[in-house]
Amino acid sequence: MNGYMGFIGVSTAQSSIMSIFPAWAEILDLPTRTLIGHDLPVGATTQQYVQLVEQIRNDPNHLGALVTTHKIGLYAATHDLFDDLDEFSILCGELSSISKRGGRLIGHAKDPLTAGLAAREFLPDDHFARTDGHVICLGAGGAGAALTWYLAERADAPTLIVVTDTAQGRLDHLRGVHERRGTPAGLIRYVLVDDDQVTRDVLAAAPAHSLIVNASGLGKDRPGSPVPAETSFPPAAYVWEFNYRGSLEFLAQARAQADAAQLTVVDGWRYFIHGWSQVIGEVFDIELTEERITRLSEAALILR
Repeated sequence: MNGYMGFIGVSTAQSSIMSIFPAWAEILDLPTRTLIGHDLPVGATTQQYVQLVEQIRNDPNHLGALVTTHKIGLYAATHDLFDDLDEFSILCGELSSISKRGGRLIGHAKDPLTAGLAAREFLPDDHFARTDGHVICLGAGGAGAALTWYLAERADAPTLIVVTDTAQGRLDHLRGVHERRGTPAGLIRYVLVDDDQVTRDVLAAAPAHSLIVNASGLGKDRPGSPVPAETSFPPAAYVWEFNYRGSLEFLAQARAQADAAQLTVVDGWRYFIHGWSQVIGEVFDIELTEERITRLSEAALILR
């Protein structure tokens, strides 16, 4: 074995990447075919994060890692251990990619790029200007920060993005990210969900053709959905579930209404593909051409 790559999450053994990575490594001619999972509980301690990042930094065989679920917590606990951090990671306060160059430990937040690559595959370039649809982002954590970052910079930006969360702290953190970034005032509303009716009201107020996204993490590592039972999605909406595995209650809710409400329902598979391929490209310092992405996607679909 010529080293190995790491995968930091909650239940890494359940991820499809564990069977996909060796095939991708073959296609990309990587120096290793080995992916090691590092499982940490939701709400891991500062000590757990520091020990893991120090392990990665100090082990010459550990070539880098992808981070899921723990992106914000890991950044908060360990950002001072990194020699270089990209703009997204500093402003968003999160890490999704750990790599090494010449003995230096480097951190990136790849999710804004990943969100854009995945969104452009199903959302027309002129969607918001043509339809006047809004965006409802259910979750203000790392995935919500990445998505709203991308949407605010999109040429065809929506006129309103509503971000909801059950924790005021996450909403305040995200507001700070957008203020530091210079996001136009009034583009984003931050809504605390302290009762199911809040989410029902937010969805009821969204116009037709809106984009509704589950960025909460519910339905993956924890069961549940941010949308209360028997809540209607806006007609002709694009409903995007960031997860591709787990109990996926939100995805089931959308699919149950898809025909009657003319919804376009998208799961997190392509988001997963782009997220992993971008981090692998960073860790191994390789260029990801469209031809390579196509080959990786085809191989992953066979193994899914």
